[in-house]
Amino acid sequence: MIIIDDKIISDNLRDKFFVCDLEKCKGACCVQGDGGAPLTEDEVALLPEIYEKVKPYLTEEGITTIEQQGFTNQEKGEKYLATPLRPSDSACAYVNFDENGITYCGIEKAYLDGKIQFQKPVSCHLYPVRIKEHNDFDAVNYDEWEICNPACSLGEELGIPVYQFVKTPLIRKYGQEFFDALEATIQHLEEE
Repeated sequence: MIIIDDKIISDNLRDKFFVCDLEKCKGACCVQGDGGAPLTEDEVALLPEIYEKVKPYLTEEGITTIEQQGFTNQEKGEKYLATPLRPSDSACAYVNFDENGITYCGIEKAYLDGKIQFQKPVSCHLYPVRIKEHNDFDAVNYDEWEICNPACSLGEELGIPVYQFVKTPLIRKYGQEFFDALEATIQHLEEE
């Protein structure tokens, strides 16, 4: 493991390879699983503020789900905050599909179209990295899931380790100084 400040980073971020291959997986991470995308408290507060601008990018079922269940699962008393899931297929309520059946985030689409300033939940941006916040430290781990096997193959083919694939969201979450320290530590370890 790599330790930088109060963050414990799994060696898998250095040792595993990853580049999303949406043509093969179709964005399955947004539609499979048993929980929505983890949210920060700041994101939970922001979702109602941006909803009307995001709504045109959502499916009818996504809109119905959000309007009946709430912007997050917080309203259901869950232990952790996450996006609500559509009842028919357990997909994230904020997901939609392009003409090729590939998922896209309605929040991110609104961002890319200049409608809002918030890109998407940082947990989605970071995937396949998951962060578990503890009292004294953050555990930064690589989440292995068989639906991402095409991404692992493409990452290996291109020689892009997980930490490089998630460079932008890591900087978004922890800042440039953290990423620079992580990269320097990894380079030092590789030279040993």
